[in-house]
Amino acid sequence: MQHITVIGSGTMGNGIAHTFAQFGFEVALVDIDTAALENAMVIIAANLDRQIKKGVLTEVAKTETLRRITTYTRLAEGVGRADLVVEAATENETVKTKLFNELDGLCTKDTILATNTSSISITKIAAATGRPDKVIGMHFMNPVPVMKLVEVIKGYETSARTTSAITAVAKQLDKIPVEVNDYPGFVANRILMPMINEAIYTLQEGVADAEAIDTVMKLGMSHPMGPLQLADFIGLDVCLSILRVLHEGFGQPKYAPCPLLVNMVAAGKLGKKTGTGFYRY
Repeated sequence: MQHITVIGSGTMGNGIAHTFAQFGFEVALVDIDTAALENAMVIIAANLDRQIKKGVLTEVAKTETLRRITTYTRLAEGVGRADLVVEAATENETVKTKLFNELDGLCTKDTILATNTSSISITKIAAATGRPDKVIGMHFMNPVPVMKLVEVIKGYETSARTTSAITAVAKQLDKIPVEVNDYPGFVANRILMPMINEAIYTLQEGVADAEAIDTVMKLGMSHPMGPLQLADFIGLDVCLSILRVLHEGFGQPKYAPCPLLVNMVAAGKLGKKTGTGFYRY
């Protein structure tokens, strides 16, 4: 496996492209927005510079990493040689199923189709293709170049061969793959999002302000970042989307999104990416 296509050049997509390229893979980064692709390459270069300052990368390695990434605005051009496609598009089931249906028609029969979804059913996505045995979840953590975990999510028909291939690729990226089954939120977000939601309820009910809530969790529970600050970094719209998947998937009230979160997203206060969430940036 040598040729990787990454779909989507946002925070997760550019981090995934960066990581594959850094570890010697040839990467096609695809996005319909030329400006987004240009911005992604600027961000990747800046993150590589950060690694150089930390002493974990050389200037030569930076140059080689950037050389291995080619950008495309046309999906058909970007997936032609792909051994593996990693989709990191919008966290929306309709968008993803439509995209996977299209990828199924464009890619060679041996290409593995992976999704970086943080909550949407792998089985549903796979059902939009004629190769459900070769569809799998490859859920990276943010920031991708730094975080070690990759959730490897098996859909109902994902083959053992596909799972083994993705586990091996994750290890080539110096990641730690953990196999999980296809249930709403998988493991990471099934546990994380209710905690974030409860922190938002705690804020809404006036128990403490945002900084106090985050300080309690950082100092009392040894979390590196408080849940409200973390929500801002993830994106409040993404948090809301995941909670809705959990609520719909399990039908349990404990997953119902806090009204404050719903209102903030409706008001366009999405966290760090818009400059305002529970904190100002």
